[in-house]
Amino acid sequence: MATEAIGVRIPARGAGHDLRAVKVVLHREMLRFVNDRTRMASMLLQPVLWLFVMGTGLGSLVRGSIPGVDFRTFMYPGMISMTVIMTGMFSAGSIVWDREFGFLREMLVAPVSRGAIVVGKCLGGALVATGQGVVILAMAGLVGVPYAPSLMLTLLAEMFLAAFTITAFGVTLAARMKNMQTFFGLMQMAIMPMMFLSGAMFPLANLPSWLHVLTVVNPMTYAVDPMRHAVFSHLDVPAQVDAVLNPGVRWFDLQVPVGLELGLVAALGLALMTAAIAQFRRAE
Repeated sequence: MATEAIGVRIPARGAGHDLRAVKVVLHREMLRFVNDRTRMASMLLQPVLWLFVMGTGLGSLVRGSIPGVDFRTFMYPGMISMTVIMTGMFSAGSIVWDREFGFLREMLVAPVSRGAIVVGKCLGGALVATGQGVVILAMAGLVGVPYAPSLMLTLLAEMFLAAFTITAFGVTLAARMKNMQTFFGLMQMAIMPMMFLSGAMFPLANLPSWLHVLTVVNPMTYAVDPMRHAVFSHLDVPAQVDAVLNPGVRWFDLQVPVGLELGLVAALGLALMTAAIAQFRRAE
């Protein structure tokens, strides 16, 4: 008795198919974050401690040299950056978790572009990190930052851009890693220098030459500085104080425009996402 073969139809790939895949991965990242209340609270604890405990303590030491400005106001853009960086990297780390439990393999064998999976991860991590940053944004009035609509919208857009870039960086790191311990070890080794050398916690003016070079080559400097420019543009501070706390980034004698800084962050994010896609295409 002859056995009749049963045909299996595999859905054709296309742009619409990949867009649905991006939406599914993004939606999964949002659900995972919303349902993890402990993670939400822990991601907020560190920047809040830095802002209100460390900021208050340091402010008492420098109050005489920056009249009319609360040092926590200076630190505020840096704490927004810290929030989105930590949250974005943890979102990227979920790839390693998915690999350990086999879910990543199921996504990789699905009839969708691997690039769609990476784009969904990057956008999902960026949205989650931005949502977390909104909580810090809501604390603006507590540190002397006005709730001007234009300022809030500007900070929101800059937060998303920084979150997208750091998530893409995290996805690139996580693409080949097999366990969470390795990922978190590398994450700490990468994040701490980037945060401390970005000007998030100290002004970029009058630095020693070796430290100035490190801040200039640090990509996160170009994410923190536009946020600080946006905040200080809505404050009434003496010119000499603004020159100390908000000097901007200089390449030799060139003052780097904020638009160029944002362009560099966006270009880096796209380059990292492209690298992550290439990593996934070579993955199992």
